Amino acid sequence: MMSTDRSQRGDARDRSPQPVAVRLTAPAAQADDLAVEGSVRPRRFADFVGQTALIENLKVFIAATRKRGEALDHVLLYGPPGLGKTTLANIIANELEAPIKSTSGPVLERAADLAGLLTNCEERSVLFVDEIHRLNPVVEEYLYPAMEDFTLDIMIDKGPAARAVKLPLKHFTLVGATTRAGLLTSPLRSRFGVVGRLDYYTALDLAAIVRRSAAILGVAITSEGAEEIAKRSRGTPRIVNRLLRRIRDFAEVRGVQTIDQRVADESLAALNVDAVGLDEMDLKILETIIHKFHGGPVGLNTLAVAVAEEAETLEEIYEPFLIQEGFLDRTPRGRSATPRAFMHLGVLDRAARSERLL
Repeated sequence: MMSTDRSQRGDARDRSPQPVAVRLTAPAAQADDLAVEGSVRPRRFADFVGQTALIENLKVFIAATRKRGEALDHVLLYGPPGLGKTTLANIIANELEAPIKSTSGPVLERAADLAGLLTNCEERSVLFVDEIHRLNPVVEEYLYPAMEDFTLDIMIDKGPAARAVKLPLKHFTLVGATTRAGLLTSPLRSRFGVVGRLDYYTALDLAAIVRRSAAILGVAITSEGAEEIAKRSRGTPRIVNRLLRRIRDFAEVRGVQTIDQRVADESLAALNVDAVGLDEMDLKILETIIHKFHGGPVGLNTLAVAVAEEAETLEEIYEPFLIQEGFLDRTPRGRSATPRAFMHLGVLDRAARSERLL
């Protein structure tokens, strides 16, 4: 029987943010992203922009593995959504010249689902599991010996006649991806030999991604236009590619042949994405804290009621970027707007007072 604390951890991992309206600046994949990402997604390390330290390490591990003729150690990739974890999983398989099977944690509901995938894995192939933190705890238990000993423990019969049979598996590489590494159990986390965090991209890297995607999509763009899109993309390649596609629509309708800084700026203004990448909801959160709660602190639930949004959605979807960019502070007493938030919204006198209080 599963222990109580394990059950609680499983329940906690199953919790996910409430559905929110589609946002242009949301890092999670949207329906129209999937159709285009396949064409602009890098397929080799040579085409991948950013995450330099992680890429260099992966190159070394893959080269050494191929030299020895072994399967690559299991790889865990974690970090915010939209930064390229799925892309890197496919690049790893391509660089290993190995086949890849892809699935996700919520899809593997039963141990039999996992067993079917593992028994069909070829020697030195790659099994990619997205959202691995959402694995069913029972399925996760079956994964441990598969990762460590390349065996699958199967129970035959029931009751007194039940017996365990170890089924050998071909050596494979599990690549797990998660946006919430803290929800991984220690036994699972410890079985990954290579662990890499993906960080937000610099504006310079994002501008390079814009130029590369524009070339693939056949869109003419200036360096200044690419830089304007990059600095409003919240450090996320998925968002930068999405904004590029929307700006391309504006340019085509207006009969503009080349996207320059002016076209990018006017298009993004029409899309309600401001100079630093904040959208309508981001601004509403900051304005509510400043104008209704005098800059804060204000409790999460109170703020959620004030902006008509779920508290969990605020915490998981909106706050990370606002905190990272220095617009919001999360304190024991609640959320507070920072001096930068006051200044960004043009409330300069309150910004000055906030500076004196810090």
